[in-house]
Amino acid sequence: MKNHPQVNEKWVQEVIAADPTILGLGDLVLIDKERTQRTGGRLDLLFRESDRGTRYETELQLGSTDETHIIRTIEYWDVERRRYPQIDHVGVLIAENVTARFLNVISLFNGFIPLIALQMTAIDAGDGIGLHFTKVVDVVRLGLMDEDEGVLEPADKGYWESRATPKTVKIADEILELCKAIDPTLEIKYNKPYIGFTRGGIAFNFATCKPRKSALNLDVKIPRSDEIDAKLDLSGLDLLEYARWGAYRIKLEPHDVAKHKPLLDELLKAAYENRE
Repeated sequence: MKNHPQVNEKWVQEVIAADPTILGLGDLVLIDKERTQRTGGRLDLLFRESDRGTRYETELQLGSTDETHIIRTIEYWDVERRRYPQIDHVGVLIAENVTARFLNVISLFNGFIPLIALQMTAIDAGDGIGLHFTKVVDVVRLGLMDEDEGVLEPADKGYWESRATPKTVKIADEILELCKAIDPTLEIKYNKPYIGFTRGGIAFNFATCKPRKSALNLDVKIPRSDEIDAKLDLSGLDLLEYARWGAYRIKLEPHDVAKHKPLLDELLKAAYENRE
């Protein structure tokens, strides 16, 4: 396409902007084109998922990808991530040819920086030119906490009370009581990295607890949505950044469980059903 007399990067950009679903990344909504960056340069395309809000910082390049293409993608991803830290962000690199050399480089970054690489092909359909996209690098999704449960060093309640405080560890007991209303077979399990849950003696971590000195951090594994965001914003709960592994993170102080029981019940039930 780089040497085609009629096709250029601007044309490709307009085609994708008109119908982002052709990228094969789901139901995307265009936010902006040629978005000016405070560090200089312009982001080719910025999309978000229609339901979950994840943003895709997308860079185009006709021909083969190169060092500058990769650097721009990562830089613009980082600028947008810092600007809107409460939202998940993914860098998307599009080129006609993602060479083996740079495929390896992109794969090395992935897992630390969420990146997707799409290889683009133009198809002459006779009455016009169509575009086809093939995903050659996908985002590395982090595993669930209980997938490596066997290698976790076990702990007990005393370990966490000495590491945090009895008051904040008690919050984990209160969370367990909410969970038992969903499934009476659930039990608490103390590990050194976190406090999780078991079902029938097997790890079942739809939520995890990390007691601190003054509060407890509760991770509830639910896909992000505008509806849940709004409910949490209105609740007045102290929210931490949404986790890349797909969890809302809530800072709970003593008395918060009783105060926000209906909302916590709803979140834990949704996480339990999602884990099923």
